[in-house]
Amino acid sequence: MAAAGAGRLRRAASALLLRSPRLPARELSAPARLYHKKVVDHYENPRNVGSLDKTSKNVGTGLVGAPACGDVMKLQIQVDEKGKIVDARFKTFGCGSAIASSSLATEWVKGKTVEEALTIKNTDIAKELCLPPVKLHCSMLAEDAIKAALADYKLKQEPKKGEAERQ
Repeated sequence: MAAAGAGRLRRAASALLLRSPRLPARELSAPARLYHKKVVDHYENPRNVGSLDKTSKNVGTGLVGAPACGDVMKLQIQVDEKGKIVDARFKTFGCGSAIASSSLATEWVKGKTVEEALTIKNTDIAKELCLPPVKLHCSMLAEDAIKAALADYKLKQEPKKGEAERQ
């Protein structure tokens, strides 16, 4: 009996949806209504999503999170023998602003030296994406992720205790 009632309800809802005027998908998109167009662009077309080999000596990995909102950001950099960042990847679990901040951060670190990448500040990311004050923590996460990835890379460059003694 309950299954038959649920089936009728589903059919009735489908009939209503089919008869109601449809809005273009763009108008229904929550990010498009709530975020600046730069955030929406990075959210809908994220750059540099993915992972690099975290075991590689020339790859630094930063994993940061914000307990208050639940955002988690992993940012990785790949550095060449001259100290220049040649690739960057990210994976982020979070809102549109967190994803956009990660995406922008990977674009900005590419081509910079390790020291130049350290100068990227959350205020610059927030300004570029036009983040409102309530979303500034997303740009702070991106800056923290960059710093954590750079610190991990630098740590991998230090000789191991056994290696240092043999030299």
